[in-house]
Order: sequence, then structure tokens, then C-alpha cells
Amino acid sequence: MTTTSPPHRRPHIRPRPRPFGRALCAMVTPFTEEGLLDLDGAQRLAARLVSEGCDGLMLSGTTGESPTLTDTERSALVRAVTEAVGNRASVVAGIGTADTRHSVELALAAEKAGADGLLAVTPYYSRPPQDAVEAHFRAIADACGLPLALYDIPGRTGTRIEPETLLRLAEHPRIVAVKDCAYDLLGTQKVLAATELAYYTGCDEYVLALYAIGGAGYISTVANVTPRHFRSVIDAFDRGETDEAAHLQQLGIPLIELVMASGLPGTVTTKALLGALGLPAGPVRAPLQPAGQEATDGLLTAYERLTAASISDQ
Repeated sequence: MTTTSPPHRRPHIRPRPRPFGRALCAMVTPFTEEGLLDLDGAQRLAARLVSEGCDGLMLSGTTGESPTLTDTERSALVRAVTEAVGNRASVVAGIGTADTRHSVELALAAEKAGADGLLAVTPYYSRPPQDAVEAHFRAIADACGLPLALYDIPGRTGTRIEPETLLRLAEHPRIVAVKDCAYDLLGTQKVLAATELAYYTGCDEYVLALYAIGGAGYISTVANVTPRHFRSVIDAFDRGETDEAAHLQQLGIPLIELVMASGLPGTVTTKALLGALGLPAGPVRAPLQPAGQEATDGLLTAYERLTAASISDQ
């Protein structure tokens, strides 16, 4: 008698929390040609990003030129974007500074302005030890009622959030997520395995890699110009089409490299490309300087090739 083995079934895996959605954009802060905050442009850009597949927007972060924004501008930006997107997307406000007291003030202001969550970077320049890093984040989380994501980007701050520190911070009820730019997949997996923290990659080249090992999604700079593409990567993975997800991730590499690894800051390259596409962006603020024409032309060519390839795949 011939017997048929039962079909292989994956064991039930409890889905990880996604407190801010899956597909987030680290949105640029549009300015007028005079260098003033362009709230109308911010609303138009935010509405486009949400209509094109983003279910969350991260404001006043690295890409949003947070070091050159005033406290008043940060709050005005949260209010304007929240008004533009309503309940169609989460709005996460970057409130991290090198000063714990100032970060707490910004957290309270963001909550009052209507943000859905907060993102706090490790204090920079002073390079505090890990016990001080932990105390900094706990002070912010204790002071405010919003969920808090921790931004681990030692390449910019000079100090990372060590996995052991994250394990302790994960016990705080309002510390719910990590924006991961530490380039340490081993450390990331240690924290993923032991906590309920939602991990979002902040490095566009790691969108699929982190998602495949249990990440919650991404907070992407390149999504300012190609929001549908990065959403398609994780959508394909969720459908079980892993080969297609890998193919789509690889299609984006030339543009990712030009935006994020061309020797220019991602804010500069993203705003150059947005401007070339006629989308709200405006100039960068000093000390950043605008991209030259050659760099802008290269970005536009890579964008057009990615767009054409994505269309041909459909």
C-alpha cells in the first residue's frame, strides 16, 4: 500500500509587532528657495508617499536634516504632516539630540503636536558609556506617553547601543522598536531572539535581509523617490515569493548606491533627485551643500532605469 507523507508545514511563528507599520520613509524636510520651512511642500510630499505605499513617515531624522531644524519647525512639521495624512499612516518624530533634557522637551512637544511615535538617536559627540546611554533613553521614555524607537547609528554618533543595553531597554513598556543602522546582523539577531522589539532597517541595502530574519520593516531614505519599489520587496516576501523579493531588492542596488554611498550625504542626493523629478524638496541647509549637475544626472538615470525595470517586471 502506498502512503503519502503529509505536506510539510512551517511551524506557527508568532508575527513580530509592527508598531509603526512596515514600510516607512525617512522623509526629507522640504525648504523654500530662501531656506525656510516649506509646510505646503511637506504636506504634498507626505500625501504622495502615503498614496504610493508608505504606511509610516519618519520626520526630523538624519534625512530630514534634524540638526538644522529649530524646535518650532519640528513641531510645525509634525502638525502639518499629521494633517495631510490623517489616519492613513503613522507619523514618527525624530527628537534625539546630544542633550537628554532637550530630547525630553522635544518628545513632549512632538506628543503635543500629534505624533504617533518618537525616534531617539544615541547622544552624539559626548560618546557616553552604555549605562549613560541607557539612562538617556529611559529618561525620554519615562517623560512621554508615546511609543519610542531607538536609533542605533554609531557611524554618525560615535556610540552604538550595545545588544546587552537593548536587552535591558526592551523591558521598558514604551520602548518598542529599533531603527537599525549598526551593520551588525549577529547582534541584531541576538536581540530579536530575546525581545519583542520591532526592528526596522535604516539601511536600504538591508531591507530584505533584515525583514527575512524577523525584522518589522524599513525606514528608508530612497523611498522618498521610489516608495512603491521598496514596498514591493517586502510584499513579495510576505507572499512567499522569495526569489522575486531578492530580484526586486537587487534591482534597487544601483540607485541605493548612488543615493547612499556616492560620497554625498543621502539628504543631498535625495533632495537633488526629488528636485529633478519636480517633487517638493528645495535646498539643503548649510553646512550641507547641493549636489552638482553630474551627480544629479547620474541619480536621474539610475531612477529611470529602476522605474523602467519595475514596469517591465509587472
